[in-house]
Amino acid sequence: MTTREDVVSFVNDYLQISSVPDSSLNGLQVQGRGVVRKIVFGVSASLELFKRAKAAGADMIIVHHGLLWGKEQALVGAFGQRVAFLLQNQISLLGYHLPLDKHPTIGHNALLLKSLDAKNVRPFALYHEQQIGFYGDIKEISLSALTRKLQKICDAKARVLPFGPQKIRTVGIVSGGGWSMLPDGVNLKLDLFVTGSADEPAQEICREGKINCVALGHYNSEKIGVLALMKLVAEKFPVETEFIDIQNPL
Repeated sequence: MTTREDVVSFVNDYLQISSVPDSSLNGLQVQGRGVVRKIVFGVSASLELFKRAKAAGADMIIVHHGLLWGKEQALVGAFGQRVAFLLQNQISLLGYHLPLDKHPTIGHNALLLKSLDAKNVRPFALYHEQQIGFYGDIKEISLSALTRKLQKICDAKARVLPFGPQKIRTVGIVSGGGWSMLPDGVNLKLDLFVTGSADEPAQEICREGKINCVALGHYNSEKIGVLALMKLVAEKFPVETEFIDIQNPL
């Protein structure tokens, strides 16, 4: 028998959440039933995910983007509906934000670099006084070919800012909304900066910094770490697991 606390304790320890400052409340956010037989994994907490998880028979949901972000919030509107649904159906919700971004083994950024067979991988990109991205060296490949490869890995349609070299040898990755750390890539003279979403200033940072940027979508760039966490949990506990993809191009 697997209990709620078995899973919470294992994931909290594996991702070392106590050592990662974060505006998100990492770990157990909503307490459901004590015995866990099925866990649904997803990228972001939403009522649609919760409804599909209930239909799938989930006792627990684990996401990257949880419900709690370091501020008091009234239980009204969409937020109140989400919490009420979980409580009424006794489904636990666990969220892991920066600890999953920056993890060197199952984090989004490390895994995306690994999928490119990167060498000499090192952390970079300072966010809230901690490095959450990774960069490394890859076998020379054209920007267009590498973009196609990244799109396939993430099942995404990329937006490309092609202001650097057309032959790529060095890549830095900060998934999600990591475009604001583009200057870190410029300072390292990287050929390519890979992220999830890019806002308006990104274009001129790339042009002036002579760097390429590939934006895969915030959601799609962060599925890979959630899937890796699901595999880890499935290997550790005798529970059923399922990834529910609430497709989102943004």
